[in-house]
Amino acid sequence: MTAQTEISSDPQPPHTPSTEVPPGEASPPRIAAIDWASVQAGLDTQGWAVVPGLLDPAECDSLSALYDRPGPFRKQVVMQRHGYGRGEYRYFAYPLPPSIGELRAALYAELAPIADRWHARMGLGTRFPADHPTFIDRCHTAGQSRPTPLLLRYGPGDYNCLHQDLYGEHVLPLQIACLLDAPGEDFTGGEFVLTEQRPRMQSRVSVVPLAKGDAVIFAVALRPQRGVRGDHRVTMRHGVSPLLSGRRHTLGIIFHDAA
Repeated sequence: MTAQTEISSDPQPPHTPSTEVPPGEASPPRIAAIDWASVQAGLDTQGWAVVPGLLDPAECDSLSALYDRPGPFRKQVVMQRHGYGRGEYRYFAYPLPPSIGELRAALYAELAPIADRWHARMGLGTRFPADHPTFIDRCHTAGQSRPTPLLLRYGPGDYNCLHQDLYGEHVLPLQIACLLDAPGEDFTGGEFVLTEQRPRMQSRVSVVPLAKGDAVIFAVALRPQRGVRGDHRVTMRHGVSPLLSGRRHTLGIIFHDAA
């Protein structure tokens, strides 16, 4: 399947950096407490890594409750209208809710060095600034000015086709999805799925185990894979299997903005 790109007629709002961590400021304790060595190892080995309990249950419930409020959002997408699957999602507007803006900036600061290393291994020339506001300025200069963090909602029978979240020329090669509901209690089915297309080999599928509040960090589209003759590129896609019952919400944090 081709990448999911945004279809939008909404105006391009200005970036409002006041909700993000200022450059040079220390990461919040929850970000500093992440086992980043384990995260890097998982990303390098399989293209994804789980961060347990990134959000607490109260934060998950608070974020899910935002979905039915029009204020924080700039656009709603009904997936079946565009062939993306079934279900819907809403893009946040700038200024982002403070908790999301701060989380986005703090996570970016940890992931940008990994992205630089990946690009070097894949022979790609782009490198990433140390702080997120500078990267967003780069996106906006290139015409990518629409914010991409989003909330997704699935009901029974809903699913998300395999895709890549590419929104323009400038792409940080890593993104994050945080599960906001409890599997087995709030919903059944609806597993987060990743596929890896390897050169001259059959594709590999991963089903990522997540609990409420867990986050998965994963490759947007390409990642490096070490082979017997050095590094090569493999293509990643992600999606969600059909929901069997209940309701499932996810917070998606994409670090580049959309054209």
